[in-house]
Amino acid sequence: MEPLNISNRLKAAVAVCAIFISLTFIVSSTAFGHGGKTHGGQTFTAFQALQKATQLYDRLITSGKLPEDWETNLHAIKIDVRNSAEKREVVVQFEKTQGSPTSVYFFFDEKGEYSGSNFTGK
Repeated sequence: MEPLNISNRLKAAVAVCAIFISLTFIVSSTAFGHGGKTHGGQTFTAFQALQKATQLYDRLITSGKLPEDWETNLHAIKIDVRNSAEKREVVVQFEKTQGSPTSVYFFFDEKGEYSGSNFTGK
């Protein structure tokens, strides 16, 4: 058997790293696969609101209801959970760097149902 040269050592090191990273992802996905669920009442999360709002936002841009500059000048996305005595509402704001209006807002009720959108946030 011949000794490993630098090239073979590098290949072996990369292979070992790839196997280690793969195993890490497999183990972590099975360990945390059940997490995040509530067994009583399901609550609509800010992440779910972001997913739904992004889909709506993309549809508005592709349909031409929002001009293309909403995509090219997108500056920030903010999520706000508003709680009042009568309801809980999740608001997702897409903010662009220039032009008027500068923000579009998407509203979801506590069950995750889309309840509207506007440019004022109210």
